[in-house]
Amino acid sequence: MTEPSSDGRAFRCETERVVNEIAQGVRTLDAGVSWFSGLAPTRQQEVLQEVAGYAMQAHITTADGRAGVARSGVKPTANPSVMICMEPPRYGFVGLPSAEHLKAFRVLVSVFAVADARRRETNCKGACGHAWHNLPAATEQP
Repeated sequence: MTEPSSDGRAFRCETERVVNEIAQGVRTLDAGVSWFSGLAPTRQQEVLQEVAGYAMQAHITTADGRAGVARSGVKPTANPSVMICMEPPRYGFVGLPSAEHLKAFRVLVSVFAVADARRRETNCKGACGHAWHNLPAATEQP
């Protein structure tokens, strides 16, 4: 399923759009958390799975994990923080108790934002055709 972005490019789904808006500062992490909190528990699990996939595709490093955890506002000793900072990172966030899903979302999105920013500056600098790397610098989204 795709949805058009404001510049005519297609996103595969709402999660992709929201996560990339957070990663690029178009939407705040708190606004993303509000969006995530409003989802049904089964949809939250699906989103965690999707965002873990984005983090894997961004080839997160241990340094990305530490920087993302610091940015997330989640304690470094929380399960999602420990999992993402392992070498290699663990991605079984869906298996965490539902009470930890919000922390997992904060950690995953924050770590993805760090890794994706690094990749936009290295792999995609100057010649990127990825729609998700070329979001318009719009005003804050709800």
